Amino acid sequence: MMDRPEWFGDFCVETAPTPAVVVLFGAGGDLAKRKLFPSLYQLFCAGLLHRDSRIACCLRSGEGFREKIRAGLPEDGGDREAFLDLLDLVTGDYRKPEFFQGLKEYLHAMDHRQGIKPCNRLFYLAVPPDACAGTVEALSHAGLLEESGSGAPWSHVILEKPFGKDLQSSLELDRLLHCYLREDQIYRIDHYLGKETVQNIAILRFANTIFEPLWNNRYIDHVQITIAEDLGVEHRAGYYEQSGLVRDMFQNHLLEMLSLAAMEMPDTFTADAVRDEQRKVIDAIRRYDAAEWVANCVRGQYIAGNGMAGYREEPGVSAGSMVETYAAARLFVDNPRWAGVPFYIRSGKRLPARQSEIAIVFKRIAHSVFAPVPAEAITGDTLVMHVQPEEGMDLTIQAKHPGPRLCMGPMTLHFHYSELAKTTEVTEAYARLLLDGMLGDPTLFMRSDLITSGWELFTPLLQLWEKDPAKMPLCFYPAGSEGPAESAQLLLRDGREWRPIRQG
Repeated sequence: MMDRPEWFGDFCVETAPTPAVVVLFGAGGDLAKRKLFPSLYQLFCAGLLHRDSRIACCLRSGEGFREKIRAGLPEDGGDREAFLDLLDLVTGDYRKPEFFQGLKEYLHAMDHRQGIKPCNRLFYLAVPPDACAGTVEALSHAGLLEESGSGAPWSHVILEKPFGKDLQSSLELDRLLHCYLREDQIYRIDHYLGKETVQNIAILRFANTIFEPLWNNRYIDHVQITIAEDLGVEHRAGYYEQSGLVRDMFQNHLLEMLSLAAMEMPDTFTADAVRDEQRKVIDAIRRYDAAEWVANCVRGQYIAGNGMAGYREEPGVSAGSMVETYAAARLFVDNPRWAGVPFYIRSGKRLPARQSEIAIVFKRIAHSVFAPVPAEAITGDTLVMHVQPEEGMDLTIQAKHPGPRLCMGPMTLHFHYSELAKTTEVTEAYARLLLDGMLGDPTLFMRSDLITSGWELFTPLLQLWEKDPAKMPLCFYPAGSEGPAESAQLLLRDGREWRPIRQG
């Protein structure tokens, strides 16, 4: 076996964090059960959750709690009972000051365990958006966010989206958070950034000479970014009626994926250097006025079809709801690298399959020597980075079909991360981000100015829908279809078409 280079340990081997207390608000909620506890368990089994760490589970009542968490953990992953022993229950109503006094006493006791140094503190707020600022304020008033200086334990706060509902509310939330926290203490989570494929975009571009020289408007025809879901709103109708698709997916997930795919090479691969380049991309996206948004965006809502109920028939949804469950837009990044290249983005509920991907579609050849096949009949090569459900990438190129005749056609080269499962465990997105939060690495978290720039882009669109919805009528599409016909026209008028949304 080839000797590992000197840099391997620093670059390729996961770093285990020092002991920490993970304080999980909303420990009894759906997110914690489905994602957070299984992710913490994955870190525990991999030796990446220090054995002296504790998980403080903040919830109203602890009755039956451990049994519920045990049932959600894989049976063959490791020692479930040893992991469950790390869980401490801190029960009560955390809308009241006395709860935080009890939490302070618990954390004080953790800091004075025999033979164990005071632990770092990671506060995870898996709570409704309107409870975030109040929880941070209460933590601060209890003295739980203070950091005494270099080398002393730190206090980090992880926040779940949404970060406001428009530009003004986002700025107000940001102002409130910075009353009690420094920016380097705030970790705004976007779980899409924890996906292996999303992280791999930078390495694909900047570590391979075959791609970076082609990553510009000279060779790329257009980019498609899709986040499709086959489910409806499920149990999230209350949230969705206040949010809608654009607030839920465009301003965060889609914009983050676009900025990573389009950014310039950072000077160094450090948190602020990467996010500085992302910010430049988002700032460079063309700002539309109302008329331009009408020409470059489609909004839709699913109706009954294929044996499935329509959005307005879902429990908790208003019978006359005008909330969009689908949106598609054509954006332009006005900088020298991307001038003239359209970025088509779309997301929707009740589509044919669960599928998230970034597709880089290269230009067709200018001239064909393969008579009688004209150049316009030869499709452009396509690089597809699959984010979910199966992470990996495909590269479709033109090749000769087997046989004696000179017959060409597309051939796809596949790579999927699941193929590495026998030698490398693929880390769940939340596990990656929880580990980074405990290590103090903010690279895969959203910085305040990125969020502000995103809201500056999309708030005029949201205001248009609220103030003058007739200018961009809601388009309806049957559940299980690929979205409204108007979305297809968004590309067809440019002589292009959406990639199909398919299972597998």
